[in-house]
Amino acid sequence: MNTLFYTTKSCNKENANKEWFIVDADGENLGRLASRLAKILRGKHKTNFTPHADCGDYVVVINSTKIVLTGNKDNDKEYIRYTGYPGGQRTASLREVREKHPNRVIEKAVKGMLPKTKLGRAVFKNMFVYESTEHRQEAQKPKTINLIGI
Repeated sequence: MNTLFYTTKSCNKENANKEWFIVDADGENLGRLASRLAKILRGKHKTNFTPHADCGDYVVVINSTKIVLTGNKDNDKEYIRYTGYPGGQRTASLREVREKHPNRVIEKAVKGMLPKTKLGRAVFKNMFVYESTEHRQEAQKPKTINLIGI
């Protein structure tokens, strides 16, 4: 009896083939940019995607200060954190966060779209966000990627 056998190839650290990409956030919408970055970091754009393994790529985001937000989100959107003490709930508007730490807006948006597990925390470390066009990953020779098709 001649039958076809199909084997499922599972991705792991040895055969993940991780690449370095650079993304320009100039003029990009925050939510759309974050969802596409999360997809690349997780590895869902690859044919050998494995849900339980870190098979995603490394991403360098430049020009994080030039993202676009629609509506009145600068004043209306609030980030809430808790200090751990009674009465320690603190809020900050998106405008305040952008002034103090412009990279955190993109980081928090992408982190919210990743799994809340050990794997999600490990995948998040593969993203590097910079305010301007200068970055420290020149030695890795990152390729410029257009996020429209992803």
